[in-house]
Amino acid sequence: MFENLTKTELYAILTGVFTACLIISNIIAGKTFDFFSFVLPCGVIIFPIIYIVNDVLAEVYGYEKARRIILLGFFMNLIAVICYSVTIWLPAPAFFENSDAFNVVLGSTFRLLVASFAAYLVGSLVNAKLMVLMKEWDEEKLFLRCIVSTLFGEGLDAVIFIFIGFYGTMPLEALIMMIIAQALFKTLYEIIVYPLTRQVIFRVRAMPES
Repeated sequence: MFENLTKTELYAILTGVFTACLIISNIIAGKTFDFFSFVLPCGVIIFPIIYIVNDVLAEVYGYEKARRIILLGFFMNLIAVICYSVTIWLPAPAFFENSDAFNVVLGSTFRLLVASFAAYLVGSLVNAKLMVLMKEWDEEKLFLRCIVSTLFGEGLDAVIFIFIGFYGTMPLEALIMMIIAQALFKTLYEIIVYPLTRQVIFRVRAMPES
């Protein structure tokens, strides 16, 4: 399926994967789960994929093209949120019995939206920028670039999202533990799938430009 793709064609596919995963992650982030006594938002299930794609984009296509997709993802998510809000606002017919459930799943407070958008922008841009800067410093250490960029990007993402979204709603100790657990979980996730990330990067590098 992807054997005859060029880098330009793959860039379009990665754009779709990146934005779709971002929108999905923001929908499922409304639910939390217990992970060995640590409470985590369900968005961590898919959000690391965004950072893996981010690594591929920054490593192969450069910071500017990665930044374009990051900003596109931001605006597409904003459009999705606006559509959710309009849909919730529109009056439902009497026979539609799931309005409350629909509102709970797709509705969100302004505070959580600000937290999500700010965390995403800062975390994603830092992740991409670090990948590029570390590549200029030492082009051979791909593993180190992927993990360090994710650790910093995910760490900032967790700090911004959890503090803006949940500060004052739970003890400070719980917030800090949630931040540490989320950042470490996502970084561990990328370490586990690093062989796949490495293969993807090497295969994309070998593709024809256009």
